Amino acid sequence: MTHTRTVGILVFDKVEVLDLAGPFEVLSVASRLSKREGRPAFRPLLIGAQDRPVVARGGFRVLPDATLAEHPRLDVLIVPGGVVHAVRDDRPTVEWVRQQAGLVELVASVCTGAFVLAEAGVLDGLRVTTHWEDQEDLARDFPALSVVADVPWVDQGRVVTSGGISAGIDMTLHLVQRLASRELARATAHQMEYRWPA
Repeated sequence: MTHTRTVGILVFDKVEVLDLAGPFEVLSVASRLSKREGRPAFRPLLIGAQDRPVVARGGFRVLPDATLAEHPRLDVLIVPGGVVHAVRDDRPTVEWVRQQAGLVELVASVCTGAFVLAEAGVLDGLRVTTHWEDQEDLARDFPALSVVADVPWVDQGRVVTSGGISAGIDMTLHLVQRLASRELARATAHQMEYRWPA
């Protein structure tokens, strides 16, 4: 069994609920299943800028497990999307993303989380994707990127980006396959009753 990887999921006001909940569910189910074989493959943590609840889209309240200033060492960072204008303008958060991206094994985004990674300089020169509605804006705002349409995710090695909202579930199953095993990814999708095509 692989070692347990700590996965930080950034949370912020106006984050898209399924952008964070989809990956969290995949990782928590994969951890529950893998624990039966010895140890959990993943430890998902929600990380906020401050030690206070964040209000996601639709008024859904989320309490972070840790803060940018105080969290365990991360192996993987996932940046979900939503309304990201304030996050892109928040220099401490962008700098934290930049620093973590240089330290973790893998960094990923869901939906408009790609804008935050791009703001942090993590995506320069890479093929990336985001929600179909935002692809033109991402290409315009960050011309150093090659924005790809009509794909659920783009894997560039240490950086993986996904399309919008539910595409984050597909991408995170892909990450489980990459970081743990194909068998665990398939078992996770089956447990979730999720029709994963891989």
